[in-house]
This record gives sequence, structure tokens and C-alpha cells, in this order.
Amino acid sequence: MTQQPQDEFDSSVAQALDWMKTIQERLRINDNTKGPRSALEARLRDTEKICALEPEGRLKMDLVLMRADTLLQCISEEKKHEILTRLKDIKSMWEETAIYITHCHSRIEWVWLHWSEYLKAQDEFYAWIHNMKVTLEPDIELQLGLKEKQWQLNHAQVLLNNVLNQSALLERLLEEAASLYNRIGDPSVDEDVQKKMKDEYEEIKNEAQRRVQLLEKVTREHEQYKSNVDQFQLWLTSLTDRLNCCLGQETKLPAENRIKLLQDIAKDVKSGEKRLRHLEAQSTGVIQNTSPLGAEKIKNELEDLKKALEKLKLVCLEEEERLLKALKSESAYHSQARLLEAEVQEFRKSLQALGNNFEPDDKVRSDEDLIALWRKYMATRATLTAEESKAERLKAQLKELFRFSQDIQPLSESVICAIREYQSLKGKTFKMSTETETELRQRFQNPLREFQLWKPSAQRLLDTTANVSDPALTDTFLLQIEAFLAENSHFKEQLLMLQLKKDFLDSIFDEERAKSLLAETADAVKETEYIQKGLLQRKSRLQALVSQHKDFDAVFEPLQTKLSAVRVKLDAEKEPLPDLVGKEARLQRLQIVQEEMAECGIQLEELEKLVHSDPGRMHKLKQLSSDYQMLKRSLENMLAQSKQHVQEHWTFNDKFSDLQQWLLVIRKKLESYKDANGEWKTNNRAAELERLQMEFPDKEVQLHLVEAHGQLVVENSSSEGAMHIQAELKKLKGSLKLLEDMMSSLLTKIHPNRTTTDEGKKITVLGKASGKGFAFHSIDDLHSQETVAEEEGTSYLQLMKDFGLWLQGENAKLSKILAVTPSNSEELRARHSKLEELHCRVPEGQCHFEDLLRLQPAFRNSDELEELRYRWMLYKSKLNDSSSSLMTSSLEEPVTFRKGRPAGVCSFLRRVCCAALPLQLLLLLLLLLAFLLPLVEETHSCKLANNFARSFNLMLRYKGPPPT
Repeated sequence: MTQQPQDEFDSSVAQALDWMKTIQERLRINDNTKGPRSALEARLRDTEKICALEPEGRLKMDLVLMRADTLLQCISEEKKHEILTRLKDIKSMWEETAIYITHCHSRIEWVWLHWSEYLKAQDEFYAWIHNMKVTLEPDIELQLGLKEKQWQLNHAQVLLNNVLNQSALLERLLEEAASLYNRIGDPSVDEDVQKKMKDEYEEIKNEAQRRVQLLEKVTREHEQYKSNVDQFQLWLTSLTDRLNCCLGQETKLPAENRIKLLQDIAKDVKSGEKRLRHLEAQSTGVIQNTSPLGAEKIKNELEDLKKALEKLKLVCLEEEERLLKALKSESAYHSQARLLEAEVQEFRKSLQALGNNFEPDDKVRSDEDLIALWRKYMATRATLTAEESKAERLKAQLKELFRFSQDIQPLSESVICAIREYQSLKGKTFKMSTETETELRQRFQNPLREFQLWKPSAQRLLDTTANVSDPALTDTFLLQIEAFLAENSHFKEQLLMLQLKKDFLDSIFDEERAKSLLAETADAVKETEYIQKGLLQRKSRLQALVSQHKDFDAVFEPLQTKLSAVRVKLDAEKEPLPDLVGKEARLQRLQIVQEEMAECGIQLEELEKLVHSDPGRMHKLKQLSSDYQMLKRSLENMLAQSKQHVQEHWTFNDKFSDLQQWLLVIRKKLESYKDANGEWKTNNRAAELERLQMEFPDKEVQLHLVEAHGQLVVENSSSEGAMHIQAELKKLKGSLKLLEDMMSSLLTKIHPNRTTTDEGKKITVLGKASGKGFAFHSIDDLHSQETVAEEEGTSYLQLMKDFGLWLQGENAKLSKILAVTPSNSEELRARHSKLEELHCRVPEGQCHFEDLLRLQPAFRNSDELEELRYRWMLYKSKLNDSSSSLMTSSLEEPVTFRKGRPAGVCSFLRRVCCAALPLQLLLLLLLLLAFLLPLVEETHSCKLANNFARSFNLMLRYKGPPPT
């Protein structure tokens, strides 16, 4: 009873299985996108036929279901489970076959549509290349004039802009060609074809740029020539008017004035001839780039200008000769006398102004005041030296007047009186500058000169005491050596202090003289050390002669006591000091201690000669020598540290004084803008106030530098001195802030509608395309609201440009990674590592893109931003697709690559099963939902499902956001 339904069910199942295996085999053969276009088209047609056979397979499945339903009604419960199992397997195979049909046809159809759209865009690009070649092939035509050349340049610039605008399409074509080549591997879209497209475009662009550059040069030359010709014509017209005015005022102007005017006109005519020759030379280059008719016009224009200038020159010379012949000697005398008298008055006024600068007094001046006074005297001397030519010229003019018969006694007395005043003032200035210079030399150079004068006597003393053996002379020489040692220490102190005042030397002398003086000082310091060592050696030798009868203990105990005293002195000098005077005094005290240590060293050397071979004395001497070396090292460290502290304090004082002086000057200048009632006077002072305001940023930087130097001084000063320095710095900062407030109130009064920026820092985003991202900087500036908006727009454009360059670089890296097909496991891992690096930089790029959206100005057009948004989303999609394909390829690796060590296979499989169990349950749930949902015909359409294929046409031509 049940055999016939069983046979019918088995037959329908067998037919369905054969049909599905046949279809799957055909799909496997066609499931490939590689190869030429004809093969791809053939596979597309075959997959379309396979898609058309899907209803047939559905009928076979319906037949199987119907047979199974009939069979299940008439069989026992034991066989129902077997039938349901077979039914479930064939349903699963049918679902797999249907999905395979859809996906295979979709992939091939997508590649086909992609290729078709690419070929259309490529044909349009090559058509444009051909048209541009035809347009740019003819040579540049010569034009008639400047206007025609400007039209020709505008046309060439339009062509160049057209060429530059095609670069975006070329980039898209190259990108799509690379993508196609990765999928189809056809030579029609390989790298050689891409390179050929790019080379042809570069050839067109270079030709267009060459034409624009050449036309710009030609037009610029013609514009410059035309401007020079117009200026020359205006100048010639004004010169002609001047000559006509001079000729028309024959009865109104004296002859002297008319001659002077004619001479000025003649000088102008000579300069005009030079300008005309320059125009002729300039016209040669313009004529070469102009048509024959235009060149003839230029030559005629230059010829007319030359004739007009020659005519003007002839008239001017004739009129001047006529006036010179009519001029009498009396008028010449009066003219020269008046000129001489005016020069004498001017000369005496200048002498009186220079004489008022002297304020003789007997007060004691500081170094800075004395330097300023000396510079003032030197500037006056230089001015008087320059005025000497005027005095000589007055004498020469007076001699010329002696040939006339008129009485020149009053004029001669005036000239002689002016000369006497000049000589008196010159002598007074020379005397005062010499006295000031002498005082400066005494302060800064006399220690060096006195040392040079004293050094021979010290050398003679050393030579005299070299071979002294008479005990009667020893005490006398010892007293002289003691005196010379004291003098040498005094010289050394003065020279070291001179080295510390390097900044004062640089301000007094020029750079070369200051360097020379410092070099001489350094040499003198070395000589003092050499002389000191020699004197100490002589002193020790003489003392040894005096005390030859004393034993070792008599020499050892005083030396030990002296070292103990030195140790006490060093311990007392470790406390920090509050001011510069104390630090300089400490440095002098340490230098004196250094001399004592040098004397102890010499005594220690002499003591070694008394040891001989006594073990007890040897032990004491070694211990004393160790103490001496430790004290010497400690003294050297303290001396170096003290010098550094003094130098740092000097530097801080100099920079603090400079900034404080500038604040006082600016404060006085601003207070001078107040009237008697305390109101601001701002008439005609806007430019000066803005110039003063530009100095404030530099002074703020200088204030930070002063604070840094002050911090160094605070660290090596006592608490009292540190509090004093911090109070001075706080007061200085308050003064600067007060000046800034005064300046702001003045500017607000001058420009009431102007809004000044805060004194804080305004954030400006500066993009920098690099592998690490972007940088944000802060600037201090004071602008109006319009300038701030303009700077924000510039920064926004710069940020958008830099983000586009960064995105282009990342896209190029991704294309380079995808272009290489991995052949082994190492290359696959390297490719995975590179893609992971690109993934790691995606959040950073997203952050900067969101900043770009947030900083977008309200007045800015959003087309460029939408284009950038589309490129960014396309890059992320491409990166995600490449990562997915890489994971799929890694799962399909050979077993030898994924296989671990044999000992851990079981544990590895157990971990894999535990991790895959939730995924398997999820897949079973989705499969159950697929059986329950109805099959809708429209959802299986490959063309509707493949929205990327439908949107590719937009990718080549669409400027808006990406399609969804």
C-alpha cells in the first residue's frame, strides 16, 4: 500500500538532487570574474539562463514536498523520522543552491556593470584629451596690442582651469581601474594602461601651463611697457607746462629764479632721455611678441615721444642762454651774499642747538650714566665733524665775494664770528669727550694697564730671588714677596670682576675691541696665576732657607692649623646670600681662600722634602695631603658655583633693568598724552599708538625670559633675597599689565567701533598632513572681528586641505596594500598588520573630520565638505571590505598553516567548539526564520539587491553625498 508513494518520493528526490547538482556544477564553472570582457559576458549570459531555470527547480521541490506529504500520511511513525530527515537535507541543499544562483549572478552582473560604466567614463576622458590636443596644438598667435594679449591670456587660463578640473575625474578613473584590475585581472585596465592615461593627462596639463606662463610673461612685459609709456607721457606733459609757465612769467620772476627753473627743467630733460632710452630697450622685447601692425604702432609712438623731448630740450637751452647773458654781476653778488648770509644763520642755529646739550656738573656718575654721557659727547663730535664741511664752504663763498667791489665788511664779520663759535664748541666737545673717555678707561682699562706696568717689577723680583742664599737678605725679600703677593691678588680680583662685566664692555666698546680687551684680560689672569705661583715658590724656598733648623713637627702643625681654618671658612660660605653685592664679596673671599690653598700646596711640597723615610711622618703627610685635596676640590666647586651665581645675577639685573627702563619710557610717553584735566589727547596719534602696541608681544616674551632668569637667581639666593626678587617681578608684571590697560583704553577711544580681542590666547587650528595626524597651536594677536573671521576661514580651508591630503595618503597606502596578492603565510600576516595600522588611524581621522564639521564657518559653501565626506565614507567602506576579504582568505588557508603542535590539538579543538557554539545556535535560529518567512519574488532580483552597481554611475559624475 505504501510502496508506490515511497517510489514516487524517492524518484522526485533523485530528480531534484540531480537537477541541483547540475546547476551547482554550472555555477561553479561560471563563478569567476577574471578574464577578458567577452568571457565575462558569456558567463553573465549563462548565469542569466541559470536564474531562468530557478522556477523549474522550485517545481521539483514542490513535487518533492507533495510526494513527502502523501508518503507521511501512510507510513508508520518509525519511518516518518527518516523521511523528515531526508526532507530537511534536500530543503537545505535547495536553499544553498538558490542562494548560490543569486550570489553568483549578482557578482558577475556587478563586475559587468562596473566595467561598462568605467569604459563610458574612459571614452569621455579620451575624447576630452583629443579635443584638448587639437586646441593646444597650434602655435601662439601674435596679437596687435595689450588688450588682445590679455584676452588671449584669459582664454589660455580658462583652458588651464579646464585641464586642472579634470584631475578629479582622472583620479577616480585610476582608482576604479585599479579596483577593476584587482577583480578581473584584464590587461585593458592594468597599471600600464593607467600610467598611459596619467601620462597623456600630464602632457596636456604641462602644455596648458606652458602656454599660460608664456602668455603671462608676454602680457606682463607689455603691461609694464604700457605703464612706463603712460608715465613718461604724463611727465612730458607736466614738464612742458612748467616750461610754458616759466616763459610766461618773464616780468614777474627775477632772472635768477627763472634760470634756476630752467636748469631744473634741463636736468629733468636729461633724466627723460635716459628714461626714453630705457623705453626703447624695453620695446624691443615687446615688439618681438607683437604683430607687425602693432610693432609699427609702437615704433611710431616712441618716435613721437623722442621728437617732443628734443623740441623741449632745444627751447629750454635757448631760453637759458638768453637769461645768462642778460644777468649782471651785481645781481650775482646779491644772490651769493644772501645765500651766504642764510647759510651763516643756519650754521649758527645748529651750533647753538648743539651747545645747549652740555650740562657740566661735578656729580659722581654710575657706569651706565657715564657710558650714556660718553656716547652723547661722541655723537656731538661726529655731528661737528660733519659740520666742518659747512664751515669750509662758508670760507670759500666769502673768498668768492672778495672779487666784487661792494662792501662785505658786515658779512665777513658774521662769517668769522660763526667760525669762532664752531672752533670753540668743537674744542669744548673734544675736551669733555676726552675726559669722559679717560674716566671710562680708568674704570675698565687701568687695572689691565697697571698690571702690565707692575708685571716687570714682579718678574725682576723673581729673577733677583732665584739664587739668593744670604740669610741677611732673606727677610727683606720675604717682606717684598708678601707685598707683591697682596698686589697680585688685588690685580687678580679686579681682572676677574672685569670679566664678569662683559655686557658693560660690549656696550662701551665695539665688538672687536671688547673681544680684544676680554682676551687681554684672560691672558692677564693667567699671568697673575703664573706670577702668584712663582712668588709662592720663592716664598716657600726662602722660608725654607730661614727655617732649615726647624723639624717636621714645627712645619706640619701650622700647615694643619691653616687647613682647618680654610675648612671653617668654606663651611661658613655655604649659606645662600640675598643680593649681588654679597655674592660678589663671597667670590672675592673664595678667591683669597684659593690663594691661601695655593700657598698651602707649596708648603705641602716643601714638607714632603722633610719626610725622608720616617713611616710615622709619611702617614701624617698622606693624611694631610688627602685633606688638602678634598678641600681643594670643594673650593674649586664652590668657586665655580659662586661665579655662576654672580653671572646669573648680573644677567638678571641687566635684563630686568632694560625692561624696567622700557616700561618707564612708555609710561611717560602715554602720560604725555593726557591734558591738564587728566583726559586723553588722541589727536593724530593712532599710528604711533598702534606702533607702540606692536612692541607689547615682544616685551611679554622678554618678561617671561626675565622671570626665567629670576627663577634661577631665586634658587641660589636666600629666602629674604628670593622674596625681594619675587616682589620685584610681581611689581614689573603689574606695571606691564597697567600699561596694556592704558593702551587698550586709548585704542578704544580712538576706534570706538573696534572690538579688541582678549589678552588670553586664541586657539587656531593648523592642520598638518602627516602620518601622525594634526596639531593645534595657540597665538597671541589683537585684531578686529572682521580680521578674526577672515583668519578662521583661512584656518578652516587649511584644515580641510590638510585632511584631504591625509585622506589621499591613507587611500594610496590602502591601494598599495590591496595591489599585492599574498603568496604565503608571512605575506598574509604582513598584509593583515598593515591593514590593522590603517584601522588604528581611522578613529583619529574621524575625530579630525568631526572637528572640521564643528569648525565649519557659516558663510562657507558646503560642496567641498560634502565631497570630502563622500571620499571619507568611501575610504572606510573600502577598508572594511578589504579586512573582511582578508579574514575570509585566512579561514581558507591550508591546514598546514593553521595546524599547531600535535600535543595541543585536543585542547585547541575544545576551545574552538566552545567559542563556536553560540554562533552555531544563532545560525540555526536564522535558518528557522528563513523557513518561516514567505519567499517574495522581488527580493531575489539581483539588479534590485545590487545597489552599488546602480550607484556606480553616480560615483563618476555625482558631486553630492554618497548613495545609500
